[in-house]
Amino acid sequence: MNSAWSGPAAPDADGIAFLKGHGTENDFVILPDPDGLLDLSAAAVARLCDRRAGIGGDGVLRVVRSAAHPEAAALAGEAAWFMDYRNGDGSVAEMCGNGVRVFARYLERIGAAGPGEVAVATRAGIRRVRVAPPAAGGAPGEVTVGMGRATLPGGEVNVTVGARTWPSHHVNMGNPHAVTFVDDLSHAGPLLDAPAVDAGDAYPDGVNVEFVVRRGPRHVALRVHERGSGETRSCGTGACAVMVAAARRDGVDPSVTGEPATYTVDVPGGRLVITEHPDGTVEMTGPAVIVAEGFIDPAWLRG
Repeated sequence: MNSAWSGPAAPDADGIAFLKGHGTENDFVILPDPDGLLDLSAAAVARLCDRRAGIGGDGVLRVVRSAAHPEAAALAGEAAWFMDYRNGDGSVAEMCGNGVRVFARYLERIGAAGPGEVAVATRAGIRRVRVAPPAAGGAPGEVTVGMGRATLPGGEVNVTVGARTWPSHHVNMGNPHAVTFVDDLSHAGPLLDAPAVDAGDAYPDGVNVEFVVRRGPRHVALRVHERGSGETRSCGTGACAVMVAAARRDGVDPSVTGEPATYTVDVPGGRLVITEHPDGTVEMTGPAVIVAEGFIDPAWLRG
């Protein structure tokens, strides 16, 4: 592999290195910047994520050594790498479940992680990721992420699309989610614009909204509007929030039963398997794929 992928991200003769990857079709531009040299403005992120004039993506994963980033330096003793995640509109986000799987796949690609566990620093704390060995035929193994504990802040939340309004479940997975159970996923509409959420001041920085239908026992499907990105093909933290809300709706609470609960969650871009353990920790398993690599023209990125 070209050494540019693990070296400084400052422009060289070829430009700024990037890769493109996705997890259940939630896609990201990956920017290797181990020494934190890249000045990444919100406008630059939006240009990169533009699907017509840029590379295209739901967000940007900047790969920085924890010790080189002021937000992660205190975590450097536990996790060597920090996932600086930005939404497609350039806004900063706490976490991205699909993104952290793709992030771990990149670390595997450059030899910074192998099959087994790697710790990744995020704005929502340390996330421990297990990369499975390659599957039969050499296909990349799936990636499992320890997503932390869900919190259920409670309070009345209502989501409205057109003439329909539903009560929703407020679930926090390090970022906020309004989980809405509906009769048909088409009722969510085109989701080009954010659904109206009536929750008082519960979401000062916006909220991700999931629309959910039941497919069978411990099996659900969703559509999601992510704050700062619009409707996406998948949302990892959203799938975890949905699993917890669905389990509680089914009367299942692992902290009470003492047994893990596992749900299959179908997203438009594929399938994720979510398990909540008796201690409240949530794990997510799914694919992560790197599909391309190249160089960005620095002059274009500056606009």
